[in-house]
Amino acid sequence: MIPLRDINPTERFPLVTVFLLWINILIYLVQLLSGGQAEEAMVASFGLVPAKLFEDAVTRGAVPAGMTLITSQFLHGGFFHIAGNMLYLWIFGNNVEDSMGRIRFTVFYLLCGVIAAVSHSLANTVSLVPMIGASGAISGILGAYLVLYPRARVITLMIFGLYLRTVEVPAMFVLGFWFILQFLSALVLPGTGGGVAWYAHVGGFIAGILLVGLFKRSNVPFGGGRSDHFL
Repeated sequence: MIPLRDINPTERFPLVTVFLLWINILIYLVQLLSGGQAEEAMVASFGLVPAKLFEDAVTRGAVPAGMTLITSQFLHGGFFHIAGNMLYLWIFGNNVEDSMGRIRFTVFYLLCGVIAAVSHSLANTVSLVPMIGASGAISGILGAYLVLYPRARVITLMIFGLYLRTVEVPAMFVLGFWFILQFLSALVLPGTGGGVAWYAHVGGFIAGILLVGLFKRSNVPFGGGRSDHFL
């Protein structure tokens, strides 16, 4: 189940969402052009290392451990990593930004990313493996979208073996399925199973649900979104 786009119009151009897309892509290109040891050094310096955050590491990074709660959000581990994150950011970020306004959305995005990183760190306190990616912050966007627009239609690619089909699915099903998958993976797979920080996804998603009421504009109701085919 791969979301392709939603049917949920916005009132204002999503300036912050577009900026986040481009800054993530540009930083990823810098990583690619650096290559080899230089790229590894970037990840080691600006990625989040749980053991350093809890002062258990022997060595320190180029920036204070606390700052990596932010810097780690703008690094990615490969093409599919950043492509997946940016796809979800583009589909769901514009409406959440529209519901909050640009400044509050920026704070919300970074705060969800920080909470996601702390969630991962608490589950892996002695790990020396750097965690990178915007997944935690984007998970917060998904949580916010779920409570703001649960009935909004999402054009989703369904894959059944070699058979592909696009269908319109309510956001509550798309995002609910996504969260259940992350939650079960966090329970079943140890640590960063498969290189994925599952607890960061879970923590960011829950943070988005809990914080959206504090950041959204007062005239934006919960449970909105177009749902013509599902009423």
